[in-house]
Amino acid sequence: MKKNTKIKGGKRKTFSRDAQLRSIAIGIGIVLIITGILGMLQNIRSSEDWSVSDEGILSYDLPEKADHSIVRTNITETGDTLKLLTFTSRDSMTHGLMRIPSSSEKIPGIVVLPGAGVTKEGQQELASDLADMGYATITIDQRNLGVVDLEKDLELFEEGKENFEYTMVYDALMAAEVLRDQKEVDPEKIAMLGISNGGRFAIIATALDPKIKGVIGISTSGYGTGSIDKSKVDGNVYIFYRSIDPDTYIATISPRKVIMFHASNDTTVPYSMAENTFELAREPKAMYTINGSAHGYDISAKEELEKELSIVLG
Repeated sequence: MKKNTKIKGGKRKTFSRDAQLRSIAIGIGIVLIITGILGMLQNIRSSEDWSVSDEGILSYDLPEKADHSIVRTNITETGDTLKLLTFTSRDSMTHGLMRIPSSSEKIPGIVVLPGAGVTKEGQQELASDLADMGYATITIDQRNLGVVDLEKDLELFEEGKENFEYTMVYDALMAAEVLRDQKEVDPEKIAMLGISNGGRFAIIATALDPKIKGVIGISTSGYGTGSIDKSKVDGNVYIFYRSIDPDTYIATISPRKVIMFHASNDTTVPYSMAENTFELAREPKAMYTINGSAHGYDISAKEELEKELSIVLG
Protein backbone atom coordinates (compact mmCIF):
# COMPACT_ATOMS: atom_id res chain seq x y z
CA MET A 1 0.00 0.00 0.00
CA LYS A 2 1.32 3.40 -0.95
CA LYS A 3 0.91 6.05 1.71
CA ASN A 4 -0.05 9.49 0.46
CA THR A 5 1.09 11.02 3.73
CA LYS A 6 3.05 14.20 3.16
CA ILE A 7 5.70 14.81 5.77
CA LYS A 8 6.91 18.36 6.02
CA GLY A 9 10.57 18.50 5.20
CA GLY A 10 13.17 20.09 7.42
CA LYS A 11 16.66 21.31 6.59
CA ARG A 12 18.06 19.81 3.41
CA LYS A 13 20.69 17.16 4.01
CA THR A 14 22.65 16.30 0.90
CA PHE A 15 25.98 14.54 0.90
CA SER A 16 28.22 15.65 -1.94
CA ARG A 17 29.63 12.21 -2.70
CA ASP A 18 26.10 10.87 -2.97
CA ALA A 19 25.53 13.18 -5.92
CA GLN A 20 27.11 10.61 -8.22
CA LEU A 21 24.04 8.40 -7.77
CA ARG A 22 21.94 10.68 -9.95
CA SER A 23 23.74 9.44 -13.04
CA ILE A 24 24.18 5.78 -12.11
CA ALA A 25 21.09 4.58 -14.03
CA ILE A 26 22.30 6.37 -17.18
CA GLY A 27 25.84 5.12 -16.56
CA ILE A 28 24.67 1.53 -16.37
CA GLY A 29 22.99 1.82 -19.75
CA ILE A 30 26.10 3.35 -21.34
CA VAL A 31 28.42 0.71 -19.91
CA LEU A 32 26.07 -2.06 -21.03
CA ILE A 33 26.03 -0.78 -24.61
CA ILE A 34 29.79 -0.21 -24.78
CA THR A 35 30.59 -3.60 -23.31
CA GLY A 36 28.16 -5.33 -25.65
CA ILE A 37 29.92 -3.78 -28.61
CA LEU A 38 33.41 -4.63 -27.41
CA GLY A 39 32.72 -8.33 -27.09
CA MET A 40 31.73 -11.22 -24.90
CA LEU A 41 32.84 -11.69 -21.34
CA GLN A 42 34.01 -14.96 -19.86
CA ASN A 43 31.11 -17.06 -18.63
CA ILE A 44 32.05 -16.82 -14.95
CA ARG A 45 29.20 -16.26 -12.52
CA SER A 46 30.29 -17.90 -9.31
CA SER A 47 33.05 -18.56 -6.84
CA GLU A 48 33.40 -20.78 -3.80
CA ASP A 49 31.11 -18.65 -1.59
CA TRP A 50 28.78 -16.79 -3.96
CA SER A 51 26.90 -17.33 -7.19
CA VAL A 52 24.65 -15.42 -9.57
CA SER A 53 21.75 -17.07 -11.39
CA ASP A 54 20.78 -16.55 -15.02
CA GLU A 55 18.13 -14.13 -13.75
CA GLY A 56 20.73 -12.02 -11.97
CA ILE A 57 20.01 -13.21 -8.42
CA LEU A 58 23.03 -13.11 -6.11
CA SER A 59 23.35 -15.92 -3.57
CA TYR A 60 25.69 -16.08 -0.60
CA ASP A 61 26.48 -18.67 2.02
CA LEU A 62 25.07 -16.81 5.02
CA PRO A 63 27.49 -16.19 7.91
CA GLU A 64 27.24 -18.61 10.81
CA LYS A 65 29.04 -16.53 13.41
CA ALA A 66 30.16 -12.99 14.04
CA ASP A 67 33.90 -12.66 14.60
CA HIS A 68 33.97 -9.22 16.20
CA SER A 69 35.89 -7.27 18.79
CA ILE A 70 34.77 -4.37 20.99
CA VAL A 71 37.36 -1.59 20.82
CA ARG A 72 35.81 0.91 23.23
CA THR A 73 32.59 1.36 25.22
CA ASN A 74 31.11 4.69 26.32
CA ILE A 75 27.89 5.82 27.97
CA THR A 76 26.16 8.85 26.47
CA GLU A 77 24.44 11.64 28.42
CA THR A 78 21.10 10.05 27.56
CA GLY A 79 22.20 6.69 28.96
CA ASP A 80 22.81 4.92 25.65
CA THR A 81 25.74 2.53 25.47
CA LEU A 82 28.07 3.18 22.53
CA LYS A 83 30.29 0.31 21.42
CA LEU A 84 33.03 1.00 18.88
CA LEU A 85 33.83 -2.34 17.29
CA THR A 86 35.40 -4.17 14.39
CA PHE A 87 34.31 -7.36 12.68
CA THR A 88 35.69 -9.56 9.96
CA SER A 89 33.77 -9.74 6.70
CA ARG A 90 35.06 -11.36 3.52
CA ASP A 91 38.64 -11.30 4.87
CA SER A 92 38.46 -7.56 5.54
CA MET A 93 38.09 -5.60 8.76
CA THR A 94 34.88 -3.57 8.96
CA HIS A 95 34.33 -0.84 11.54
CA GLY A 96 31.00 -0.33 13.27
CA LEU A 97 29.40 1.80 15.96
CA MET A 98 26.73 0.18 18.07
CA ARG A 99 24.19 2.19 20.07
CA ILE A 100 22.12 0.37 22.70
CA PRO A 101 19.52 2.12 24.84
CA SER A 102 19.17 1.14 28.49
CA SER A 103 16.64 -1.66 28.97
CA SER A 104 15.95 -4.47 31.41
CA GLU A 105 14.82 -6.74 28.58
CA LYS A 106 16.25 -7.85 25.24
CA ILE A 107 15.41 -5.30 22.56
CA PRO A 108 15.06 -5.39 18.76
CA GLY A 109 18.01 -4.33 16.61
CA ILE A 110 18.49 -2.46 13.34
CA VAL A 111 21.43 -2.55 10.91
CA VAL A 112 21.98 1.01 9.62
CA LEU A 113 23.76 1.43 6.28
CA PRO A 114 24.75 5.08 5.57
CA GLY A 115 24.71 6.75 2.17
CA ALA A 116 27.79 7.23 0.05
CA GLY A 117 30.41 9.40 1.73
CA VAL A 118 28.78 9.18 5.16
CA THR A 119 30.60 7.62 8.12
CA LYS A 120 29.11 5.65 10.99
CA GLU A 121 29.61 8.71 13.20
CA GLY A 122 27.83 10.90 10.67
CA GLN A 123 24.70 8.77 10.93
CA GLN A 124 24.31 8.96 14.70
CA GLU A 125 21.43 11.46 14.67
CA LEU A 126 19.31 8.71 13.18
CA ALA A 127 20.79 6.08 15.51
CA SER A 128 19.98 8.31 18.49
CA ASP A 129 16.37 8.70 17.35
CA LEU A 130 16.12 4.91 16.95
CA ALA A 131 17.49 4.49 20.48
CA ASP A 132 14.78 6.86 21.73
CA MET A 133 12.28 4.46 20.15
CA GLY A 134 13.86 1.54 22.02
CA TYR A 135 15.99 -0.03 19.29
CA ALA A 136 19.63 -1.07 19.30
CA THR A 137 21.58 -0.22 16.16
CA ILE A 138 24.83 -1.08 14.47
CA THR A 139 25.98 1.51 11.93
CA ILE A 140 28.92 0.51 9.77
CA ASP A 141 31.54 2.26 7.70
CA GLN A 142 30.85 0.86 4.26
CA ARG A 143 33.72 -0.02 1.95
CA ASN A 144 34.85 3.00 -0.05
CA LEU A 145 32.39 4.85 2.21
CA GLY A 146 29.62 3.44 0.05
CA VAL A 147 30.92 4.90 -3.22
CA VAL A 148 30.65 2.44 -6.09
CA ASP A 149 32.72 2.06 -9.25
CA LEU A 150 30.51 0.26 -11.77
CA GLU A 151 33.21 -0.27 -14.39
CA LYS A 152 35.68 -1.69 -11.86
CA ASP A 153 33.04 -4.00 -10.39
CA LEU A 154 32.13 -5.20 -13.86
CA GLU A 155 35.79 -5.89 -14.56
CA LEU A 156 36.08 -7.94 -11.37
CA PHE A 157 32.96 -9.90 -12.26
CA GLU A 158 34.43 -10.61 -15.69
CA GLU A 159 37.51 -12.03 -14.00
CA GLY A 160 35.39 -14.23 -11.74
CA LYS A 161 36.32 -12.16 -8.69
CA GLU A 162 34.10 -10.83 -5.95
CA ASN A 163 33.32 -7.16 -6.56
CA PHE A 164 32.90 -4.40 -3.98
CA GLU A 165 29.11 -4.26 -4.23
CA TYR A 166 28.78 -7.97 -3.50
CA THR A 167 31.09 -7.60 -0.49
CA MET A 168 29.08 -4.61 0.79
CA VAL A 169 25.96 -6.76 0.70
CA TYR A 170 27.84 -9.40 2.68
CA ASP A 171 29.05 -6.74 5.16
CA ALA A 172 25.39 -5.92 5.86
CA LEU A 173 24.62 -9.60 6.43
CA MET A 174 27.58 -9.92 8.79
CA ALA A 175 26.59 -6.74 10.67
CA ALA A 176 23.22 -8.36 11.37
CA GLU A 177 25.05 -11.36 12.86
CA VAL A 178 27.13 -9.05 15.06
CA LEU A 179 23.94 -7.42 16.32
CA ARG A 180 22.31 -10.78 16.99
CA ASP A 181 25.33 -11.77 19.06
CA GLN A 182 24.85 -8.97 21.59
CA LYS A 183 23.39 -10.04 24.94
CA GLU A 184 21.12 -6.95 25.03
CA VAL A 185 19.54 -7.71 21.62
CA ASP A 186 16.69 -10.05 20.69
CA PRO A 187 18.27 -12.09 17.85
CA GLU A 188 14.83 -12.88 16.41
CA LYS A 189 13.99 -9.21 15.84
CA ILE A 190 16.48 -7.63 13.43
CA ALA A 191 15.64 -5.20 10.59
CA MET A 192 17.67 -3.45 7.88
CA LEU A 193 17.65 0.30 7.28
CA GLY A 194 19.62 2.01 4.53
CA ILE A 195 19.95 5.59 3.35
CA SER A 196 20.50 6.43 -0.33
CA ASN A 197 23.11 4.00 -1.69
CA GLY A 198 23.01 2.18 1.65
CA GLY A 199 19.32 1.54 1.02
CA ARG A 200 20.21 -0.44 -2.08
CA PHE A 201 22.45 -2.79 -0.12
CA ALA A 202 19.83 -3.01 2.65
CA ILE A 203 17.17 -4.19 0.18
CA ILE A 204 19.42 -6.83 -1.37
CA ALA A 205 20.67 -8.07 2.01
CA THR A 206 17.12 -8.36 3.34
CA ALA A 207 16.11 -10.40 0.30
CA LEU A 208 19.07 -12.75 0.84
CA ASP A 209 18.59 -13.28 4.59
CA PRO A 210 15.11 -14.60 5.49
CA LYS A 211 15.84 -13.93 9.18
CA ILE A 212 15.67 -10.18 8.59
CA LYS A 213 12.18 -9.00 9.59
CA GLY A 214 11.86 -6.12 7.13
CA VAL A 215 13.62 -3.24 5.41
CA ILE A 216 13.42 0.55 5.51
CA GLY A 217 14.81 2.48 2.54
CA ILE A 218 15.32 6.24 2.89
CA SER A 219 16.04 8.37 -0.20
CA THR A 220 16.85 5.28 -2.24
CA SER A 221 15.78 3.41 -5.36
CA GLY A 222 16.76 0.68 -7.76
CA TYR A 223 18.53 1.25 -11.08
CA GLY A 224 15.73 0.20 -13.43
CA THR A 225 17.79 -2.45 -15.23
CA GLY A 226 14.66 -4.52 -15.80
CA SER A 227 13.73 -2.17 -18.64
CA ILE A 228 16.92 -2.91 -20.59
CA ASP A 229 16.53 -5.09 -23.68
CA LYS A 230 18.92 -7.92 -22.86
CA SER A 231 18.94 -9.08 -26.49
CA LYS A 232 21.00 -5.99 -27.32
CA VAL A 233 23.78 -6.54 -24.78
CA ASP A 234 26.07 -9.34 -23.72
CA GLY A 235 24.27 -11.82 -21.49
CA ASN A 236 26.84 -11.86 -18.72
CA VAL A 237 26.94 -8.07 -18.57
CA TYR A 238 23.17 -7.94 -18.25
CA ILE A 239 23.23 -10.57 -15.51
CA PHE A 240 25.85 -8.65 -13.56
CA TYR A 241 23.93 -5.38 -13.59
CA ARG A 242 20.70 -7.11 -12.66
CA SER A 243 22.54 -8.71 -9.73
CA ILE A 244 23.40 -5.33 -8.17
CA ASP A 245 19.98 -3.76 -8.76
CA PRO A 246 17.58 -3.75 -5.77
CA ASP A 247 14.71 -3.86 -8.28
CA THR A 248 15.71 -7.47 -9.01
CA TYR A 249 15.18 -8.52 -5.39
CA ILE A 250 12.55 -6.34 -3.77
CA ALA A 251 9.54 -8.48 -4.69
CA THR A 252 11.09 -11.51 -2.95
CA ILE A 253 11.10 -9.78 0.46
CA SER A 254 7.35 -10.35 0.89
CA PRO A 255 5.70 -11.34 3.25
CA ARG A 256 8.17 -9.24 5.21
CA LYS A 257 7.49 -5.52 4.97
CA VAL A 258 9.17 -2.93 2.73
CA ILE A 259 8.98 0.70 3.89
CA MET A 260 10.28 3.64 1.89
CA PHE A 261 10.66 7.37 2.66
CA HIS A 262 11.44 9.81 -0.14
CA ALA A 263 11.36 13.57 -0.65
CA SER A 264 9.13 14.71 -3.47
CA ASN A 265 11.85 16.98 -4.90
CA ASP A 266 14.95 14.92 -4.11
CA THR A 267 17.54 16.02 -6.68
CA THR A 268 20.00 13.22 -5.86
CA VAL A 269 17.74 10.20 -6.32
CA PRO A 270 14.65 11.26 -8.30
CA TYR A 271 11.30 10.53 -6.68
CA SER A 272 10.12 8.77 -9.85
CA MET A 273 12.88 6.17 -9.50
CA ALA A 274 11.82 5.48 -5.91
CA GLU A 275 8.22 5.10 -7.06
CA ASN A 276 9.24 2.59 -9.71
CA THR A 277 11.13 0.51 -7.15
CA PHE A 278 8.24 0.68 -4.68
CA GLU A 279 5.81 -0.55 -7.33
CA LEU A 280 7.92 -3.69 -7.75
CA ALA A 281 7.62 -4.55 -4.05
CA ARG A 282 4.81 -6.83 -2.96
CA GLU A 283 2.54 -6.35 0.03
CA PRO A 284 2.97 -5.59 2.82
CA LYS A 285 4.60 -2.29 1.91
CA ALA A 286 4.31 1.44 2.61
CA MET A 287 5.79 4.56 1.03
CA TYR A 288 5.87 7.99 2.65
CA THR A 289 6.41 11.18 0.68
CA ILE A 290 8.37 13.95 2.40
CA ASN A 291 7.69 17.48 1.24
CA GLY A 292 10.78 19.30 0.02
CA SER A 293 14.18 18.29 -1.29
CA ALA A 294 15.76 16.61 1.76
CA HIS A 295 18.10 13.77 0.85
CA GLY A 296 18.72 11.40 3.72
CA TYR A 297 17.02 10.99 7.07
CA ASP A 298 14.92 13.95 8.20
CA ILE A 299 13.54 14.17 11.73
CA SER A 300 10.13 15.09 10.30
CA ALA A 301 9.76 11.42 9.38
CA LYS A 302 10.44 10.17 12.92
CA GLU A 303 6.81 9.58 13.90
CA GLU A 304 5.99 7.54 10.81
CA LEU A 305 9.27 5.65 11.06
CA GLU A 306 8.51 4.73 14.67
CA LYS A 307 5.04 3.52 13.70
CA GLU A 308 6.35 1.30 10.91
CA LEU A 309 9.17 -0.15 13.00
CA SER A 310 6.67 -1.12 15.70
CA ILE A 311 4.88 -3.18 13.06
CA VAL A 312 8.01 -4.79 11.63
CA LEU A 313 9.73 -5.51 14.96
CA GLY A 314 6.79 -5.53 17.36
